Amino acid sequence: MLPRLPAVTRCLSLAALLVAGPATALQLPLPPQGEDVVGQVRTLTAKYEDTFADIGTANDLGYLEMIAANPGVDPWLPGAGTEIVLPTRYILPPGPREGVVINLAEYRLYYYPKGEDVVYTFPLGIGREGWGSPIANTKIIAKTPNPTWTPPASIRAEHAADGDILPAVVPAGPDNPLGPFKFTLGVPGYLIHGSNKKFGIGMRTSHGCFRMLNNNVLELSTLVPVGTPVRIINEPYKFGVSGGKVYLEAHTPLDDSGNPSVVDKHTAVINALLKREDLANNVRINWDMVRDVVAAEDGLPVEIAVPGAASATVASELPPELQ
Repeated sequence: MLPRLPAVTRCLSLAALLVAGPATALQLPLPPQGEDVVGQVRTLTAKYEDTFADIGTANDLGYLEMIAANPGVDPWLPGAGTEIVLPTRYILPPGPREGVVINLAEYRLYYYPKGEDVVYTFPLGIGREGWGSPIANTKIIAKTPNPTWTPPASIRAEHAADGDILPAVVPAGPDNPLGPFKFTLGVPGYLIHGSNKKFGIGMRTSHGCFRMLNNNVLELSTLVPVGTPVRIINEPYKFGVSGGKVYLEAHTPLDDSGNPSVVDKHTAVINALLKREDLANNVRINWDMVRDVVAAEDGLPVEIAVPGAASATVASELPPELQ
């Protein structure tokens, strides 16, 4: 069995986190050509008043990714002295490293500024059941500070059914659900915006738009120009190479409407590997480790193979239960 992630290499001490100071956007250097893994997993020791929502907000992490990386830990009362994993290591999404890339299965946005060897990444809230976020290739068509909100008739009706009568227009300010800034996408009716609620980032809570922490959307507003391409994908299984090793990162699959999917997970992960033509027939996979990673869905990149060691195709190597 290959090791999951030795603590000595995957974690930074709490002291290192404190030296780093208050968290801002996760700005990470891009890896060399042919490699895909950025960042490092970190840990901190919880204080008695900590919650996953607070820890996530302070470290640009979403609520569900905190839960996935810390199975068995109470998200509302982790307890003083509990070691908390911060899943701040990522395999970059498949496809071109340009513009904005949103991966629904990760509840996360990546931004590649043109001409710079860095990537920014932020947690997102996405569409909840019945209000799925789209999969699309689009672009930023407008940027609006201090936006007003004109609730669509469908949302006004939904609120009215619960006895909550929304005004025709909600003015800019602390009670505005769009927060301090919005990006308008080329897909009609969809935005990237802030929020008047801290809770819900990194979850399925919106009416299809993409919610960000307010400090994050304000930072993104200074980075992303109008016309920037936006690619919205849904990739729960990401393969990547780093330091001569192959990694797999697994998240809970979502269907095309943004709802938890009942797909055959093993077939899905194999299909994701086959899309990586540079890896599919050029690695010897540790299928026991793949099975563990797929079962865990903890969002942490885990070593599952070494490139250039294959003696057969991926399909012929599959154990019987994965064929």
